[in-house]
Amino acid sequence: MRDYFLIRIVLTVLLCCTTTAQAWDRENIWPKGKMPDAQPHQIAAMTDEAGSKDFKADKHRVAYLEWFDAPSADVKKNGCMILISGGSYEVCCDVGLVKMWRETFTRLGFQCVNFVYRTPRPQGLPIYQTAWEDGQRAVRMVRSEAKKRGFDPERIGVISMSAGSHLALLLASNSQTAAYAPVDQLDTVSCHINWAIVNAPAYVTTDGEAGTPATRQGYGTDVRLSDIFKFDAKTCPVSLHHGGNDPYTPNGSTLFYRELRKRKIPAELHLYPEKGHGAFGLERGIEFMTQMGFMGELQPEEDLMQRYVSDDARREKTTEDVWPEGRMPDAQEEQCKPYLEWHFPKELKTKAIQIIYSGGSYTGNGPDGFEVAPARRYLNECGMTVVTMRYRTPRPKGLSKHTTAWQDLQRAIRIVRSKAVSLGLDPDQIGIMGSSAGGHLTLMGVTSSQHQAYLPIDDIDRLPCNVQWGIGIYPAYALTDGADEHNTTGGNDDSATLVPEFSFDLKTVPMLFVHGDADGWAAMNSVKTWEKMRSMGIQSELHTLALRPHCFQRTASPGTGSYTWLDRIGEFLKHMKAL
Repeated sequence: MRDYFLIRIVLTVLLCCTTTAQAWDRENIWPKGKMPDAQPHQIAAMTDEAGSKDFKADKHRVAYLEWFDAPSADVKKNGCMILISGGSYEVCCDVGLVKMWRETFTRLGFQCVNFVYRTPRPQGLPIYQTAWEDGQRAVRMVRSEAKKRGFDPERIGVISMSAGSHLALLLASNSQTAAYAPVDQLDTVSCHINWAIVNAPAYVTTDGEAGTPATRQGYGTDVRLSDIFKFDAKTCPVSLHHGGNDPYTPNGSTLFYRELRKRKIPAELHLYPEKGHGAFGLERGIEFMTQMGFMGELQPEEDLMQRYVSDDARREKTTEDVWPEGRMPDAQEEQCKPYLEWHFPKELKTKAIQIIYSGGSYTGNGPDGFEVAPARRYLNECGMTVVTMRYRTPRPKGLSKHTTAWQDLQRAIRIVRSKAVSLGLDPDQIGIMGSSAGGHLTLMGVTSSQHQAYLPIDDIDRLPCNVQWGIGIYPAYALTDGADEHNTTGGNDDSATLVPEFSFDLKTVPMLFVHGDADGWAAMNSVKTWEKMRSMGIQSELHTLALRPHCFQRTASPGTGSYTWLDRIGEFLKHMKAL
């Protein structure tokens, strides 16, 4: 049952047991004889120390804090990061992660403290009980020492891994529920935390809450978020990070994220395709802290179009109509004429092709605005050929809002495929990307390519219109509670399901989603689509951005995810072997 963790523990011990742990400032968190639920088989020690030949278990029975050196005055951020190892509640094994976190956050200006709780699992109690007791007491001690150690008692964050992330979620959502009876005056101090970065939280869904990998991968009509998480009035902002192939299911993170959104608690969700159990995206966690103001005052926002003004990476641009004269299906006079623009890079580094188009509520769209031009210029700089599309708008009369745009997209993909070989490009390496209504259109192209949007008009229409990947930037209209406008329930309720026009046919492909957490066209549009794709065995990538609205990227502050979002596209395309 615990083979994965046993391997991880053995490797940690082999790497670390030959070294001597550095002597930091250690502080037991319980007074002598006052530790609740003391059990003789439990110790409090990281595996590098517990694995040393001179380790004496009886000297390591009490959970403790290990205070590291204070940050230098020139970078000090007036906050504290509590570091919490994982280890299946059997050991505290993430020695390497704790070291990396300490070095990273000390360098960024935070006081760091390693929290070492009791393991292995207690007998006759929930697997987390003694660790939770230790955790609440540890936060109280950290808060009580804020003045002495030079940080704000209301700027306390945690970063964690696996079982440690399960514990971190308890600390984040349950601080108003006492884990133990008070033992002294310290227990009058609040044990809430102010933010959390949690990696691969284990045991979060009911099919794994007893302490196993999720037996049904977090899916099933009777599988839900564990009810131990109370989401009380002091629940803090959280950044959740999870691998798409983690046996301790990423659905635990999506369900926890949904509960935060219901309560309008700022949150981020970062899901990584084909990654297993591990800690991913530390940079995203730092961006989350920056956006939330925990890193200090935000820098002024910068206009995206001003950051990407140059076409210097483009060799040539050509333009062509989507439809032959007189052959356009469902033509309506009030709609604009659709066309494609080919943007060829000066230095071709990949044979893959990215098609990009804007949003606009299906009432207008264009290839020259902030939703298209910066991404096109970015990808030209990466050596990729980009095709931009203007599709027909405004919404057609007498038809669904997306019908003529979907026709244009299917035709555009076929045109691009038909010309790829003659241009030295790969007809089987085509991706599509759209924002807002264009994101909905992307979902149509990704999930429904086996359904024809129009009757064939020539030989080009004999070609398939499936693609190899999609990129959805704040896709709108994906859920039934917002099929035409804002999501009325934020997409959070189970009653908000994916709209019926998405077929999820056998040609459905992986996607990258990037979405503002505060978007009225809710982030759950992206999250629930991600969940559906994972249930089909399709590994997609997703990033939501705390506090950010629709069009999160139009202006953004340096150091935030809204500023670096184009790099998520580059990373995803590398993962797809398109760059």
